Amino acid sequence: MPSLNVNHPEMPELQFVLFVSALCTADLTTINVSQELRQTIFDRCWRLLHTEPPPTNPQERVLDLRGGTELTLEACASTIRSLLQEANISTLVWDHPVSAPSMNSTPEALPLVDRFGELYPDTTRGVDPSPHHQPGQPPKPE
Repeated sequence: MPSLNVNHPEMPELQFVLFVSALCTADLTTINVSQELRQTIFDRCWRLLHTEPPPTNPQERVLDLRGGTELTLEACASTIRSLLQEANISTLVWDHPVSAPSMNSTPEALPLVDRFGELYPDTTRGVDPSPHHQPGQPPKPE
């Protein structure tokens, strides 16, 4: 399962804030953060950026940090870390199945897609490699 160390995420603060806010608003069923805490994290970060209340429509619950400042970004990161620390969460752990394609292939691309299917007939349609596959080695049959 994917994980993220809250105190040492090994990514820039902007990416950290956007990533955690996306996790908080995603419809994940397997994550070690309660729905209530996820909502609180998003709502508090939203209030650092806006004067109006956070949206209730799930599709509108997206943080846009382009209008913020470096201080706003630091406040969001600090808010996220402090709320998770209060809940004794130092590492976020979640699971998300591979999503179905959001777009169909164009008619022009279908011959190429079919050729790939002929070249690699045993591969799954998912984008995640087998957990037993080592880079530089052929995949092991399951």
